[in-house]
Amino acid sequence: MSKIYIDFRSRKPIYEQLIDNISSLVMRGIMQPDEPIPSVRQLASELGINPNTIHKAYMELERRGIIYSVIGRGSFINTTVNDAVTEKKLELYAKISALAKEARNIGAPLDDVLAAAKEGWNDGEDPQEIIAVDYARAPMRHRTRAKKTDEKE
Repeated sequence: MSKIYIDFRSRKPIYEQLIDNISSLVMRGIMQPDEPIPSVRQLASELGINPNTIHKAYMELERRGIIYSVIGRGSFINTTVNDAVTEKKLELYAKISALAKEARNIGAPLDDVLAAAKEGWNDGEDPQEIIAVDYARAPMRHRTRAKKTDEKE
């Protein structure tokens, strides 16, 4: 799943970055209902992180209702996610409307309010942009096993 970006330099835990990334892809319509998501092992291998981290993120996504799992088949984007996206958009529109009214009430010029909204809009990433794993920033993970020695003292 090359749509996920992990910032290994961030202080934010990797599992939370995974939750945020997958949630964002779903909310923006890049990942559709009933679309399969990579297995824990597949994504762990692709991202170069511990499978337990992926599993933790998937469990939280399932708890939030964003994905569902089918034993023996994998995990998928939940079909009810479109309703959640619509509800979230309506909540945001109500907040934007309330902020616009507040700005009008304090005498803020409409052009300034619109400029601030555009600045916030453009500050995020492009919704159509595919987010990729940043392998250049990913730390090298060399796993070595300790050699057993038969030391007799």
